[in-house]
Amino acid sequence: MAKSSNSTSRAVSRAARKDAVNPRWFLPLMLGFMIVGFVWIILFYVSMHTLPIPGIGFWNVAIGFAIMFIGFIMATRWK
Repeated sequence: MAKSSNSTSRAVSRAARKDAVNPRWFLPLMLGFMIVGFVWIILFYVSMHTLPIPGIGFWNVAIGFAIMFIGFIMATRWK
């Protein structure tokens, strides 16, 4: 009998963890990654391929998409 109550308490604690909300910093950080990545790409094209890092050329686009991708991955964990 004790085993069933123990498994019930585990199920309740798992359910409580699933319903937990994200920390306050999660949403601003997620949106920040998305915005910074977008601004990185826009800055690259508006500056005629000289900014943000002039020596790496079109890898700036990859960096911008990678930063935005981090934000999108975080969006899958947002509750």
